[in-house]
Amino acid sequence: MDSIITVSQFLLSLSILIVLHELGHFLPAKWFKTRVEKFYLFFDFAPFNSLWKIKKGETEYGIGWLPLGGYVKISGMVDESMDTAALKEPPKPWEFRSKPAWQRLIIMLGGVTVNFLLGFFIFGMMLWGYGKAYIPTSELKYGVAMDSVLLEVGLRNGDNIVKLGAQPFDRFDPAAFVEALVLNDVRQVTVIRDGQEQVIEMPADMAQRITGKGLPKGALMSPRIPFVVEEVMPGKPAAQANVQPGDRIIAFNDEPIPYFDQFSALARQHRGQAITLGILRGTDTLHLGLTLTEDGLIGVRTKLSGYFTEQRERYSFLQAMPAGVKAGIDFLNNQIKAFGQMFKGKIGVKDNLGSLISIGKMYGPTWDWERFWMLTASISIILAFMNLLPIPALDGGYVMFLLWEVVTRRKVSDRFMEKAVTVGFFLLLGLMVFALGNDIWKHWIQKLF
Repeated sequence: MDSIITVSQFLLSLSILIVLHELGHFLPAKWFKTRVEKFYLFFDFAPFNSLWKIKKGETEYGIGWLPLGGYVKISGMVDESMDTAALKEPPKPWEFRSKPAWQRLIIMLGGVTVNFLLGFFIFGMMLWGYGKAYIPTSELKYGVAMDSVLLEVGLRNGDNIVKLGAQPFDRFDPAAFVEALVLNDVRQVTVIRDGQEQVIEMPADMAQRITGKGLPKGALMSPRIPFVVEEVMPGKPAAQANVQPGDRIIAFNDEPIPYFDQFSALARQHRGQAITLGILRGTDTLHLGLTLTEDGLIGVRTKLSGYFTEQRERYSFLQAMPAGVKAGIDFLNNQIKAFGQMFKGKIGVKDNLGSLISIGKMYGPTWDWERFWMLTASISIILAFMNLLPIPALDGGYVMFLLWEVVTRRKVSDRFMEKAVTVGFFLLLGLMVFALGNDIWKHWIQKLF
């Protein structure tokens, strides 16, 4: 069931983005009286072709079987369909190649324009509807639980981060922490430890250490909390050992563990083994034996609320829209910085390049509309940026050739475009295969060894 919810969210988000992107090409083409032969959500390549289709006027609308994108097939345009038979005939008035360069440029820029505007709009609506949630660092009375990559460089569980470089860190924000260390090359982290302020120097390869873990940004650190049981799953080890809601787990094989992160670390080391838990139930201390699952779990839901107060910065509609544009631009800038760090070798390509598998996993096993729309906005902007890259077969490739035509007054030949699109198509196909193989290795094969 969890997988169905994850896949459903991903497909809905992808469908929205694809349809609106292709509509960005479709509408200008219609305005300029250019014939559109097909409008497809997903690809309908052989051998299975369309799952559904209908012909209205001169356009066939349909849903393909391969959910890797979508397309509009515009008459007289060299595209990834490789259908070049019509190009051997003289240009027709309704064909793309017969239109002035400025009209063709608008048609080609329509998709990325829609994706940019959609991303900005969703970010703005999110701020208007939900506000911006944050936890003041002053609320973290138990400090922060750190991943091992942070512990290795001198941070400790229980530290409370108060500065990144010279900038105050007054809101607990793992994404901002990663951005500072990975993208902005911040080398000093100031923490409160045992009531004293200390400055921890980050190593020069910190960006590689963080990105090499392949962790989601939120998994690098989390607010430190006690381990209080909120719900016990029937049939699981905790239920069989008579663990009850409200129990606080305070020991693991007689080792004191006041906090949940301490239990998680020990449980990973003792997967599938018999252990003894020390439990505080009311005023009584109990010792219960159980066997951890092969994943190092006991089958309970941990109480997460009541330890700190989450706050939300609220926005009016007029405040939210420009703030949404700024949020989208900041997000895009971070993506560009990340690409720059990859080219410099500071971030590993294999560790950070993902396919649809990685994207789909971000939606999670529960339907969360706030997360759904945040991911949809982010992917919309990434899709726009990627499509603008000057690679033949992408919108940016066509734009590059059209700008050349506008500047030089010389049109690139259909024959050259055909060869360029073929090369670009196979380049993109190779990149997709590499990303897919990389994901299969990271998410499944590597875990077998």
